[in-house]
Amino acid sequence: MLHIEQAVVVEGKYDKIKLSSVIDAVIITTNGFSVIKDKEKLEIIRFFARNKGIIILTDSDSAGFKIRNFLKGAITDGKITNVYIPDIFGKEKRKAIPSKEGKIGVEGIDTRILLEAFQKAGVLSVETDENKELVTKLDLFEAGLSGKSNSSEKRSRLLKYLGMPELMTTNAMLEIINTMMTRSEFLDIIEKLP
Repeated sequence: MLHIEQAVVVEGKYDKIKLSSVIDAVIITTNGFSVIKDKEKLEIIRFFARNKGIIILTDSDSAGFKIRNFLKGAITDGKITNVYIPDIFGKEKRKAIPSKEGKIGVEGIDTRILLEAFQKAGVLSVETDENKELVTKLDLFEAGLSGKSNSSEKRSRLLKYLGMPELMTTNAMLEIINTMMTRSEFLDIIEKLP
């Protein structure tokens, strides 16, 4: 079991159960969209963001991204780390039918994939290199990932290649790229990308 200092924010109780079998951390559930009106829960999340930092881990469907974006906008002071699970289609064991978008959520993700998601976000990273050359927005533009007519399609191919959800924004993608790889590794991937 891995110990994580930051509090981890997930959508529901089944996500919390799954995660608590993998990590030792404070895990806070948003209870779906109810966090939007739950001032007390939001204040708890803000407290952790200011004092220890929070990790947001929501499903890779549109509802998960709406909750994630609400939290990022509602927390103006503190450290937020985003962990993204890849788009995996199927259904959770406890459910009779797949979700509306057909994607498996945090509760249904394989433990190995879940740990890889934390590692890709830099949460479980052992090395830190302060001199690391970061990928910039200009790099994304020059690689055709932003500002061009087919940028959206190219971003989709890159996100799929990296095992990231397709709904990720360009800024979120840039954040994840900089935790996953060096600038030269990024450029190598772009050259090989179909």
